[in-house]
Amino acid sequence: VQLVESGGGLVQAGDSLRLSCVDSGRTFGRYHMGWFRQAPGNERRFVAAISWNGSSTYYADSVKGRFSISRDNAKNTVYLQMNSLKPEDKAVYYCAAGTIPTMTRTYNYWGQGTQVTVSS
Repeated sequence: VQLVESGGGLVQAGDSLRLSCVDSGRTFGRYHMGWFRQAPGNERRFVAAISWNGSSTYYADSVKGRFSISRDNAKNTVYLQMNSLKPEDKAVYYCAAGTIPTMTRTYNYWGQGTQVTVSS
């Protein structure tokens, strides 16, 4: 599993962004995928996760109703659609592959991160 995120950038509050994470390996479809974020001075936190076949999704309370996670196993890609962005969403966003969607410690493969900045 080799994960590369893209799609971050600088936007204004209320705008939308879509993050992508591509796996260049051959086992993407075997893993649950998650998005996490880390703001300066804070620990890395769970944002959203999706089961290996896309049948189940999970969200942190802070992003429910605004963010949507999806995946395309044919393209080895997981997405995070972020709508109604707020300044507090500013962070480095990481995708990760794991074996239990809601258990951070089971995510063993991580991308390098992509910066999202939201101005007020």
